Amino acid sequence: MQTTYHLNADELTSDFVQSIKTLFGSKPIEIIVMDAPTESNESTEYLFGNEANRAHLLRLMDEVERGENLVSVPLETLEKLL
Repeated sequence: MQTTYHLNADELTSDFVQSIKTLFGSKPIEIIVMDAPTESNESTEYLFGNEANRAHLLRLMDEVERGENLVSVPLETLEKLL
């Protein structure tokens, strides 16, 4: 049997531990604790997932830092799109 719980660390209580004990009884269990992926870091990992994307994105980030190849759009233009 496998059960996955998703919660914030501050939600861990003795009641939570007791519910695990109740669910699994005296069976041996394994508990793994890790940072849960968030939507933003999943996107970043995906975009940097292959070397071509990674190199391209890093080059673009360098260009932004240097102020190169930036596009300016007047606020009025953006407001018309809304």
